[in-house]
Amino acid sequence: MALSTFTTSTGFLLPSIHSAPPFFTQQPNSSTHAIALEQWIKLILSYARHRKLFTLRVDDAEEADSDWTPVLRNERINRRVLPPYLFAIIAAMVTKNVAAYEPPKQDRSVLLYWRLPEEWAEVLHEWVASTGQLNTILTFLDITDPPLESPLTNIPAPLLRKAISILAKTGRAQLIGIADGEGVRFFASPGK
Repeated sequence: MALSTFTTSTGFLLPSIHSAPPFFTQQPNSSTHAIALEQWIKLILSYARHRKLFTLRVDDAEEADSDWTPVLRNERINRRVLPPYLFAIIAAMVTKNVAAYEPPKQDRSVLLYWRLPEEWAEVLHEWVASTGQLNTILTFLDITDPPLESPLTNIPAPLLRKAISILAKTGRAQLIGIADGEGVRFFASPGK
């Protein structure tokens, strides 16, 4: 069978390596394994960005109808990633700082950084400035569920918190305790 690309129902183009049966199993040769891990990381992050998925769990390898099924399974060649291999892929992603265990102190679920927290900080600040909300107190809900969809719609609170703390270190945001939770005030970039 020739290797071929495939477009999922959501319009994501799976690379030709996804049609290679060995891609779905952990390789015993260390250099082959390293190359496969890099390909998996690239595939997972690009698919997550395409679908705006923020979480990947080892359990997703077992579920036949999860958001991750098109990536973790290939029914055309009767292959799927088994949980132990997904566990190894997730561990490699955390080691490379493109994911973080979420919740912390466990190793079966990660928050994916298809944008690094520093990139999210810039997206957040640009969104606040472009919507005229500098020097306004916003709740996390205002940011994650705005009236008009934004690049920050549905961003998980732990990732939002990281982005805000990055902005706080540069004087562009301040976390504020408010009656019903946490709020944040954003400031213009210093020197502008």
